[in-house]
Amino acid sequence: MRLQTIQIVAGLAAAVAFVLAFMAAGAALISGVFMLAGLAAVGWLAYSLIKGVLRRDHKPEPPARA
Repeated sequence: MRLQTIQIVAGLAAAVAFVLAFMAAGAALISGVFMLAGLAAVGWLAYSLIKGVLRRDHKPEPPARA
């Protein structure tokens, strides 16, 4: 059976589509990793700020009189 031009073009288009799909999946994976790293950094920052606020003394010292 001899391949027609349309079948060859369709095969090449399918191959390009698969390559693009794998590239997009890789980009999504890397993007997800950086998103998780950013979320972890924001979470650590919020945790450290909240911890610092809770450790403060709630009774301020009266101002010194001259």
